[in-house]
This record gives sequence, C-alpha cells and structure tokens, in this order.
Amino acid sequence: MAKSVTLFEPPPLDPSKAPIENVLELTPVVDVGRDVFTNTRPLWHPPGARGIYGGAAIAQSLAAAMRTVPDDFAVHSMHCYFVLAGDSEIPIVYHVERVRDGRSFITRTVQARQHGRPIFTTTLSFSKANSGGRKRLEHASSMPSVALPEESEPGAKRAFQQSGGGPFESHRAGIVNRHLAPEDKKVRRFFRSRGKISDAGGHRAHLSALAYITDSYFIGTVSRVHDIPRFSSPAELEKLLKALKNPSDLDDEDIARALKELKEEETVELRRRLEGALSKATSQDPKEHKEVGMMVSLDHSIYFHNPWAFRADEWMFSEMESPWAGEGRGLVLQKFWSKDGILIATCTQEGVVRLKQDDSPRSKI
Repeated sequence: MAKSVTLFEPPPLDPSKAPIENVLELTPVVDVGRDVFTNTRPLWHPPGARGIYGGAAIAQSLAAAMRTVPDDFAVHSMHCYFVLAGDSEIPIVYHVERVRDGRSFITRTVQARQHGRPIFTTTLSFSKANSGGRKRLEHASSMPSVALPEESEPGAKRAFQQSGGGPFESHRAGIVNRHLAPEDKKVRRFFRSRGKISDAGGHRAHLSALAYITDSYFIGTVSRVHDIPRFSSPAELEKLLKALKNPSDLDDEDIARALKELKEEETVELRRRLEGALSKATSQDPKEHKEVGMMVSLDHSIYFHNPWAFRADEWMFSEMESPWAGEGRGLVLQKFWSKDGILIATCTQEGVVRLKQDDSPRSKI
C-alpha cells in the first residue's frame, strides 16, 4: 500500500521526532524541480470527509514554502483555498513558486497537485525577524481565564513509534453563552501535539504543527452553535469510522477514544435539545428537524502573530465563534493562545454547510 500512496517508499519512523513531525515529513522531488516536494508518508482520510484531512495540505504546504526562505524569516500570514478533495490513496506533489524576495517580506505560493490537477492552493507571506523597529504599536486579545487540562494517564504522550497514535490530542473546554444566539456562542478547546517536537525541527516544526491543528473542529463550529450534531447517530459515526480509507494517523485505541468522545458530545447535545423540546413535542412540526447534509471547507486563513513564542507540544487554548451563516455557507473565526497566554494565531475558515433537505438536491459542488 505504501508504494501506491507515496511516490517513494516511506522510511522508518524517526524516534527522535514527535509524531506530528513524522506525519508532516516532506521528500524533495528533485527530478521535477528544486522547489517541488511530496508527502513522505500516507495521509489521513477523516470519517465523513470527502478527502484527506485539510490540515495536512495546509501544514505540508507551509513546510514546503519554509524550505525556500532564510531562517530569519517567519510566516505571518497564509491564505488557502481547498479546490478539490484530496485522495489519500495517491501521492500529493507540492510546487512552490518564489513570487517575491524583499528585504523585510517574502512571498510564496504553493500548489498541491494530484494527477496533475490542483487540489489545494495557498499564498504565504514571511517577515524578517525584528524588522518592526524599536518603537512599535502593540496590543493583543487576552486569553480567557481557563484552567489547563489535567495531565492524561501515564504514557499518553508516549513516543509515536510505540503508540501509533494520532499526532495531536485535544480536550473540550466548554461552550460560552450556550443559551444565547448562535452568533454569540464561543466554543473552546485545548490542543497540543503528542510527544516532544525535536530541537532539530526548531520553531518551524512548531509552526507546521500549529497549522496542522488549526483545521481540527473548525468548520464544525457552525453546526455546534446551532446545536445540530455533526453525525445523525452514533451508528452513522461508527459506520464512517470503519470505512476509513487510510487511517494512518489512528490506531484502534485512538478510534475508540474518538468514537467515545463524539458519542459523549452528541449525547449531551441531544439530551439538552430533547429536554428543551418536551413542552412542545406534541405540536412541533417534523419539518423543523435539522440534520447536517454536507460540511466542506472552502478556504482557510492563518495569521501567525508570535512564531517564536510558543511550543505546539504544550497546551494551546483555542476559542471559536461563528459570526455568520447563510446561503449554504458558514464562517468561523478562531484564536489560539499559548500556555502562557500569548496570542499566537488568528484563523478564519468558510465552508459549505448544508442541511439535509426534504426534497431532492438540485445541484452539486
């Protein structure tokens, strides 16, 4: 299988690197060009998704672009478009274009291709360290007062080559303004990569890890603030998990954990909705029932604020909100803070969010 999903035979996992470093490893394709790269290892196809996990294309495009800029430049913005669903059963080839090299800013574009067609494209801007001068305008949103998650059971951050587990972990941190309108709710989570990111990887490995993580639970915020489960039933979720085409980032333990967490989340949401509907159950119109029919990311932007001021293998706090949804689309904003309360990134994502209709669908994407 490895030969069909990657251009080259994947090397053994590097025990000196964190799981996410192994997952995001790139291989140069020198026969094609000096700025062409491919995924070294198979990519994950999440349950229910049309293609590969979008965070992989985001993070590997960033990693490819960073290989073409000097070490004293760091990415400060990244604007991405998901063009076609990525197929986890064939390799991805990343083509980097050196658009501009300035004294303070560098611009790159990256196009991810499969079968010669673009499936993902991004434009990135890099700024030189300490190029803002001694006098600066500075401000940042403060991190809400929240307690860090309790440490997982012993061995939860064990080495990747021993566990085979997913490359990062997350913990729910609640929903703020749960009883207000959808646009006023805020969904909170903690994230961190498993293991310890290597010193050799440096701050760039932490940036790639953060980019990978930003796509997790993102567009799903639109349905969550409307109290609509992502999956209509635990049985549907279990069916999708079993149908994973290439679960290279998950082992049986991780799948069981993901299934348990999603079942718990949806059980709580369904119970709360049922309790609120008891008084009007007899008069409720069945047409009011809402169920997600399609959820697909369209574009994704990341603004990196403090690229040297965080570690992706330490807990990072995320707060997501959806200021708007309509016309079959939804918009989500997300902020990331480091464990020390430093605002490290602001992200936006818009996606297709369509409900199942009583009549037949009229069009396809």
